[in-house]
Amino acid sequence: MWQRAAAAGRALRCGAAAGGRRQRSGAGSPDRGPRSERAPRIYTKTGDAGFSSTFTGERRPKGDRIFEALGATDELSSAIGLAGEFGSEKGHTFVEQLHKVQCMLQDVGSNIATPLSSAREAHLKRTSFSEKPVLELEQWIDSYSEQLPPLRTFILPVGGKSSAALHFSRAVCRRAERCVVPLVQAGEADPNVAKYLNRLSDYLFVLARYAAMKEGKEEKIYIKPEL
Repeated sequence: MWQRAAAAGRALRCGAAAGGRRQRSGAGSPDRGPRSERAPRIYTKTGDAGFSSTFTGERRPKGDRIFEALGATDELSSAIGLAGEFGSEKGHTFVEQLHKVQCMLQDVGSNIATPLSSAREAHLKRTSFSEKPVLELEQWIDSYSEQLPPLRTFILPVGGKSSAALHFSRAVCRRAERCVVPLVQAGEADPNVAKYLNRLSDYLFVLARYAAMKEGKEEKIYIKPEL
């Protein structure tokens, strides 16, 4: 995820520079237009042998727990994106918060991709993760919780498309947290990253309930089946 973002950034910068050169030089004939600049390819083939690179330059197997955590975080952002689309269709104002969360998950990925055991000071300055986003999530959780009826029993992950998608995102978030915790315990990732994912799952749970309430959907409770 973080590698693709970096590649996209490079492509944008190269495209902007190329466009600037074309404007200044006036290259290209009137009938054919300006000469096209070849954009960087999205594929590199460097992972074909089953290895990938961390931000610190290490080559590790793709089954390494760092890449497992990165993959789970990528899945989480995608799930939140889907929930945001459902929320937009219903006019929910919390969609902007979800977009900010997706941006924060990019920073989470950058921190995970920078194992502390091989990071230099320059790496740490670019990928540090503070407690501030954690505190912001707590504020959001408290704000929505105050508007919800008390929770007295287990509820099922349903309640309309928006709510169900947020519940699904919460489940993916829990898995991402389980992948990150061993990295934190091994001293390879910042503890604030694990804290953020922990609070994020709580936020997504509360938001799922809030979405169901705002849409007038019934929360279905757990009832022990009679066998």
